[in-house]
Amino acid sequence: MMRATIDDVARVAGTSRKTVSRVLNNEPNVRESTRRQVLDTISALKYRPLTSARSLATNRSFMVGLLYDNRSPSYIMEVQAGVLEACEAQHYSMMVQPLVSATPDFVERTEDILSRHRPDGLILTPPITDHPQLLDSLRRNDIPFASIAPIHAKGCIGVVLREREAAAAMVAHLVSLGHRRIAHILGDPRHGAGIWRLAGYRDGLRHAGLKENPAYMVQGQFSFESGVAAARRLLALRQRPSAIFAADDDMAIGAIWAASEAGLAVPGDVSICGFDDTTLATQVWPPLTTVHQPVREMGRRATEELLRRVHGKGEAAMVEVDYEMCIRASTAPAP
Repeated sequence: MMRATIDDVARVAGTSRKTVSRVLNNEPNVRESTRRQVLDTISALKYRPLTSARSLATNRSFMVGLLYDNRSPSYIMEVQAGVLEACEAQHYSMMVQPLVSATPDFVERTEDILSRHRPDGLILTPPITDHPQLLDSLRRNDIPFASIAPIHAKGCIGVVLREREAAAAMVAHLVSLGHRRIAHILGDPRHGAGIWRLAGYRDGLRHAGLKENPAYMVQGQFSFESGVAAARRLLALRQRPSAIFAADDDMAIGAIWAASEAGLAVPGDVSICGFDDTTLATQVWPPLTTVHQPVREMGRRATEELLRRVHGKGEAAMVEVDYEMCIRASTAPAP
């Protein structure tokens, strides 16, 4: 099979080569009817532009880099899916780069990676999204970036969720079931999510007129293993909690595992809930009560804002997305 060329697209669409190029690069000053005709022709001919040729013509790489340092594989897979969806819609490729942001040479290593691959922009995920030295480097080198759930959103573009409000709503759900001894497994304090969800947990207790119990707040790290360890501590208390709210699904599933290890029924003896609504939330037994965070949509929206800035098409912004409560079988009335 012969590969279709940009000249083939122009000929069939009845337009110029330059117009096809403008459509591919999402440039302005193209009539909507013409844009639609070109896109339909591209689809019909199964035309795939050569990235090398586009890069030479525009001095761009047509690549978006996704940087992450996150222990939750389900979260990262969903972010990747959303970023890729937005990239493919605008004929971009995606580079995925795992990093360890706590190392002393983190910024230097990242700068080296960016120098070698030269992406047009970056998607930053927590905790990288709030790394001050990296952000300074990106701004100094004029590298566009979009942030997912940054703690400090001022001056940034990207996407956020009302996580504090959502966490308070989860506590309110447990209170409505009669729970008064409600524990929290905290997320990584380097993440905005860990900070906001703890604040929301405290808000929920305060709104219900419940006092905080320091013994009921145990540090986790957004991982299954930390959820197991934290839940073991909570369930070993003389007056153990009747409900555990973990700051993410991986830790909540670890808590279910620890409860089973201790011979306790979920939710008969202890209710357990999480946050994120990953695919695992409906694959465990009992299915997990959690907050649906539209992670894939967040990855897509952050990428759209990034490419809006890269192309100078309109004002890029920090977008807010909605959460949804997913009430399932892992929570029930207090025993």
